[in-house]
Amino acid sequence: MTLRILITVLLALGAAAALFHFKSHLGLLVLPLFMALVVFVTLRLYRLLSQDDASDQ
Repeated sequence: MTLRILITVLLALGAAAALFHFKSHLGLLVLPLFMALVVFVTLRLYRLLSQDDASDQ
């Protein structure tokens, strides 16, 4: 389970780095893409952590 959390964090960091690198090319799409990335990471980590809590009990 820890490996899935680590992969999710690394994927999010890679996407954030790509978003930062190509921000001048993306123009107005930067803000919606950033918001989508934040929502993805929040929901994904919440789901992984709640599954981890359920397996502990």
